[in-house]
Amino acid sequence: MKTVFSTQEIHPRERFDCWHSVACKEIANHSSKPDMRPNFEAEIEVGELGNLELILFRNSPMQVWHTAAHASCAKSDHLFVCHQLSGGTTLEQDTRNVALDAGCLTLLDPLLPYKGKFLRNSKMLVVKAPRRELEARLGKTRDMVAHLIEPNTAQGRLTSSVTALLPSLARETSSISYSIIGSDVLDLIAVSLTKAIEGARPRVSSAKALVLLNIRAAIEASLTDPKLDPQAVADAVGVSVRYANQVLAEQGTSLTRLVLARRLARCRSALEDPAQANRMLSEIAYGWGFRDLTHFGRRFKQAYGILPSEARAGLKRERSFN
Repeated sequence: MKTVFSTQEIHPRERFDCWHSVACKEIANHSSKPDMRPNFEAEIEVGELGNLELILFRNSPMQVWHTAAHASCAKSDHLFVCHQLSGGTTLEQDTRNVALDAGCLTLLDPLLPYKGKFLRNSKMLVVKAPRRELEARLGKTRDMVAHLIEPNTAQGRLTSSVTALLPSLARETSSISYSIIGSDVLDLIAVSLTKAIEGARPRVSSAKALVLLNIRAAIEASLTDPKLDPQAVADAVGVSVRYANQVLAEQGTSLTRLVLARRLARCRSALEDPAQANRMLSEIAYGWGFRDLTHFGRRFKQAYGILPSEARAGLKRERSFN
């Protein structure tokens, strides 16, 4: 991810106009009005992950209008998956209204007019998804815009948590197969959208992809259970452990490794979350299904190159600096 705009070094008089110009270029043409122009603050980061374009931005409260004139000039090769990371936003498109709180997602089509209001502390990730690839999974998407995907089900939580990780993955320099990740993310979004819209059926890329989605959803739903093991996951999905591991082998993992990776990711997120700074390391580890602190610490160091205590210390340094 690369920061392409920040108001920090711009005179307050010019901040909003500069922001508007960059946002029109990076996201979509629009008209906008800030609630308080003199105090306006914003930042935009951009990146890529395989065939997905990522725009991560935060901004002070404001209203936006993507009018019919704007839509008529928009490019047709992308759909926008909007993921609210913090704060709140309200969006309207094709007569439907949706209110996004932290963790919620929705779909917008830049070829159609829309309007929105960004509330206090808003931070949003827009995933520009290839229209052709998403429609291959969903069919025509007009009836699917401005529907709410909430993180209150296993499927919704999985889609929300995976999508939120995309910026950090885009910053990685490892040899992860980004094209595979992008395909999996589109499958997740397709299934979540169809679950949010009664009667729609996803056309995921393959039978194995659907099994993979169900495996991940089953793991996410029971991650806090210390008794969660490969057999329990396979039983929940309705496949054998052997077949589940064959599917996951194509992703370079297994049931055991995937459960461990998800637990470690949850623990790291908790350790780096200021709102959870008062929680003990043991409480976090046990809360996400680990039974042994020594095992947890060793696996955490193998995965991230630092000890759990060092992750917590990094949060404390950041809070002290701020």
